[in-house]
Amino acid sequence: MEIKTRPMKKYLQHTYLSLIIGSVLLLANPVQAQQESQYTQYMYNTMSLNPAYAGSRGSLSVMGLYRTQWVGMDGAPKTIDFSAHSPIGVQGVGLGLGFNSDQIGPSTQSEIDATFSYTLNLNSNDLKLAFGITGGLSLLDVNPNKLNIYNPNDYDLKLSHYAAPRVGVGFYLYKENWYIGLSTPNLLETKYYDDVQISTARAKAHYYLTGGYVFDITENLKLKPATMLKVTDGAPVSVDVSANALIYNRLTLGLAWRWDAAVSALAGFQITDNIMVGYSYDYETTELRHYNDGSHEMFLRFELGTRSKPKVNPRFF
Repeated sequence: MEIKTRPMKKYLQHTYLSLIIGSVLLLANPVQAQQESQYTQYMYNTMSLNPAYAGSRGSLSVMGLYRTQWVGMDGAPKTIDFSAHSPIGVQGVGLGLGFNSDQIGPSTQSEIDATFSYTLNLNSNDLKLAFGITGGLSLLDVNPNKLNIYNPNDYDLKLSHYAAPRVGVGFYLYKENWYIGLSTPNLLETKYYDDVQISTARAKAHYYLTGGYVFDITENLKLKPATMLKVTDGAPVSVDVSANALIYNRLTLGLAWRWDAAVSALAGFQITDNIMVGYSYDYETTELRHYNDGSHEMFLRFELGTRSKPKVNPRFF
């Protein structure tokens, strides 16, 4: 008799992923917190975290980002993020649009937002304070057909769709060489479902504190340390620290560290005055590193001058 067995790595991947998905979607105990999208290159993707950033670059700025996390694990997170924002020619006013899609195992969560910001000039030294508000819709799709269900009679599983409103706010204080931001992309706590009194998924408010400072080392070299603190009720505090060097206003190289989670390498290149591309790689520092090949993140940013400012903002953030 021939007995076929799956390779141990593949078995562990399926087992671990089943635990993740089961914990989030199918267990009897309610889920108390659900993490929003995670970004390594958050310093370039500020619009997705803080609505007050809208219009702050003084030009039309369009950003597209793709992230694939824990490569090699079936059902691991994949994220698509798109944002566009610009000043509109009215003093201090910026507008933006955003779209985000997170696919994790059998679930896909999509978010569509519209953003308004207003910026105040606080003094003659170009110190500015921006306030932003965003609103939109969150959509959650759960497809149990993507799960390996050992006992189909356990639960009444079916394809499900859920929708909920989103409202977020943010503050952004900045000059030409530093910034501090405080924001939450969604203030509302949403219970997505509790169909048979056995499974509940909730989205809770995530609070972000970001900051960075640009040091002019030489005429052709700038160094920018940056940090992001993410706090959510019922989830561990997330701390990201990074340092990026801008060389000849074209090439960006950097390193990042996520507390108790990962270390990362970052690179970016300003192809033209209007187009920038970037890439980062995360290496897990947890036990999960044994079961995946890391995480990849890529972005493309396009900027175009507006009536209020004919050239792209040269700021390093």
